Amino acid sequence: MMSRTPDFTPRIDLVAQPGTGPVRVRRPLYFDLLPPCNHACPAGEDIQAWLAHARVGRYREAWLTLVHDNPLPAIHGRVCYHPCEASCNREEIDSAVSIHAVERFLGDEAAREGWRLPVEATPSGKRVLIVGAGPSGLSAAYHLARLGHTVEIRDAGPLPGGMMHFGIPAYRLPREELMREVQRIEAMGVSIVLNHKVEDLLAEKDAGGFDAAFVAIGAHASRHIDIPARDAAHVLDAVSLLRGVGAGEHPKLGRRVAIYGGGNTAMDAARTATRLGADEALIIYHRDQAHMAAHAFEVEEALEEGVRIRWLTSIRDIAGPSLTVEVMELDADGRPRGTGEIETLAADTLVLALGQQAESGFLAKIPDIKVAADGTVVVAPNMMTGHPGIFAGGDMVPSERTVTAAVGHGKKAARAIDGWLRGEDARPAQPRPVIGFEMLHLPIYSDAEQRAQAVLPAATRSAGFEEVVAGLGEADARYEAQRCLSCGNCFECDQCYAACPEQAIEKLGPGLRYQFLYDRCTGCGVCYEACPCHAIEMIPETAAS
Repeated sequence: MMSRTPDFTPRIDLVAQPGTGPVRVRRPLYFDLLPPCNHACPAGEDIQAWLAHARVGRYREAWLTLVHDNPLPAIHGRVCYHPCEASCNREEIDSAVSIHAVERFLGDEAAREGWRLPVEATPSGKRVLIVGAGPSGLSAAYHLARLGHTVEIRDAGPLPGGMMHFGIPAYRLPREELMREVQRIEAMGVSIVLNHKVEDLLAEKDAGGFDAAFVAIGAHASRHIDIPARDAAHVLDAVSLLRGVGAGEHPKLGRRVAIYGGGNTAMDAARTATRLGADEALIIYHRDQAHMAAHAFEVEEALEEGVRIRWLTSIRDIAGPSLTVEVMELDADGRPRGTGEIETLAADTLVLALGQQAESGFLAKIPDIKVAADGTVVVAPNMMTGHPGIFAGGDMVPSERTVTAAVGHGKKAARAIDGWLRGEDARPAQPRPVIGFEMLHLPIYSDAEQRAQAVLPAATRSAGFEEVVAGLGEADARYEAQRCLSCGNCFECDQCYAACPEQAIEKLGPGLRYQFLYDRCTGCGVCYEACPCHAIEMIPETAAS
């Protein structure tokens, strides 16, 4: 059972801390800090701000605040691994706010209500070509369209979405939810051309009269390792398997399926195999669970559905329906090494889930663009390649390979492209200090455990591709939003207003917060101590003058 902080009452040293006097030596100042959830979000969402709207039922305002940074909330609420929640200060009290569940609720609410994405700027007359209709390309297109630019996406696939469509199984991301958010971006005027593989980028850029280009083709090519395969061995790669199933195919894998790898793609491949009728899905991984790349909840859900995992095992040979494997052990540094102990496992099909790489060789033909051996493209901090006007992002650049990181790249690249087209240097804003739990002032708080999303029973969900996790209803979504501590940001709780002994704080009205009346203020610091979210700082009087 998780330990709890028993008492939040601040300890005040009356000798060391200055109080009031004939001359004020310090004064209070309202100052917003950066919540840790915002800081941890790869898409750069202002999470605290949209939760503040959702907690009082302003769902459209919450959604508009959310899509200012991320146009795909219904998708992210389902597939994001929510690093924001791992950083949530509420974890120190009971449990993190279920941010991704509220995000999904807002995305689904937008679908129910038919809300449209806003276009804020007047047309710029500039045209931008985007190569790839995955999360990074869609994000860049959305942000560029909001900035007034004409955008065309060209994609080699038959449907938009990239790996969201052909890599993430439908039980995690229903295709109707994916297409609904893609169509909302198209409704802004973004053109998506499918079944069009770009092989000569400069020629297409010039022929289309594009002023800039953003390349976001993802990493769709599977990595392979040198394993001897003899006779009639049936070997597939996980990306091809998931892509085929995503396109409506139902490959016959046989009764026993082995999956080689330890990432989230391996989990998806194993769970997909059980849904395609395999009696046994066995994941083979050369390290132990502590070193597995897959997220813990992905592993847990796979095990619940009957997937087995063989730890510390490496494949040495494939011969028909048999796999020759070696038992491994970890050295002092956690690296696997062979023990010489050999075993034989039966498998009708082997699925390789060893990672992906980008097929970006076509960019190597362009002067000044550097392509690494693994297919990743070197970009500057503003996402521009070595060739002026050509930017790149998503899984094809060195970074974390997640949908959320890709969406963040698209937003960052769009702002950099906009600045480049306008002849301006798009410099990022100076980040605010991140507020830790120890900085909060919480003498009073409510016990409010997280409301869990409903999950289908394992036996039911492994029988098909129906969505595994259900969304929150309105009451639970609003409850979760109300659990937010609004770390570092004033939420107009009136604590400072009520606590001030000199009536030196004036309320400015809903949404406008407060102001200090310094001609009355004595600098006692009571407002600072009363502010639960640390949205007030006490600064030296000399610094204020």
